Amino acid sequence: MYRVSKILNNNGVIAINTEDNQEYVLLGKGIGFGKKVSQRFEVTEDTATYRLTEQTDRGSAKSLVQEMDPEFLEIADEVIREAEKVFGKVDRRIMIPLADHISFAVSRIRNQEQISNPLTDDIRVLFHNEFQAASVLRDILQKRMQITIDEHEIGYVALHIHSAIEDEKVSVAMQTARAVRECIEMIEKETGKKIDVISLSYNRLMNHIKYMVARAMTGEDLRINMNEYIESKFPEAYMTAKKVCDMLGKSIGKELDEMEIGYLAMHIERIYREEIKA
Repeated sequence: MYRVSKILNNNGVIAINTEDNQEYVLLGKGIGFGKKVSQRFEVTEDTATYRLTEQTDRGSAKSLVQEMDPEFLEIADEVIREAEKVFGKVDRRIMIPLADHISFAVSRIRNQEQISNPLTDDIRVLFHNEFQAASVLRDILQKRMQITIDEHEIGYVALHIHSAIEDEKVSVAMQTARAVRECIEMIEKETGKKIDVISLSYNRLMNHIKYMVARAMTGEDLRINMNEYIESKFPEAYMTAKKVCDMLGKSIGKELDEMEIGYLAMHIERIYREEIKA
């Protein structure tokens, strides 16, 4: 049972759960229509519920909800529902930060202040499924507001979805994408060749570096040391991998396991053979 504390619009209300005495945003078709403050009501199974006790990077969820146009809550809910079709379980606590982000994105577009994100291509490859789920926002905003968003905005939304799946802050996902981009740029510099971003080798390399970052952050160790063999077999790739690992460790503030060098070198050698010598 819920008790209405504020009507947002016909499809949204803020209400108090009478069991835990906590405030929630409730979203559902017609849920706010005809209701009055203090009115008690039951919710249906398809009602989306979001607790307002959470804290975000921009303050309390409750204050953000009260400041933004309720339509952005509905839009964020649509994006999350689409993500749930792809991933099954999604942490719905991202709804309000996501709605806040979409609100600012629309404001930027209306003011002709569209952003450019140099990591968009990397995000698309690193978090491919998240990027595909986030792409639904393009059609939603076009239909609801006649707003056209670009790939850069979709990339940021993809990071929000990723954070809800992996229980990882958006800033950490962005740091991973940035670290991967820095590594790719160093490899390109060392080899003197541009790596094709749509190639299978590039995809494999990016995912390997992503998991290198994850292992460094969690302290997970590799079990087999291949450094001696790889260094003698592929000395050029090994030296490049060593430089990349040193740089990556400094970038994320964590020392990488020395065994990471050999594994990374194998990927670099593959790229050297498949992309550069081809």
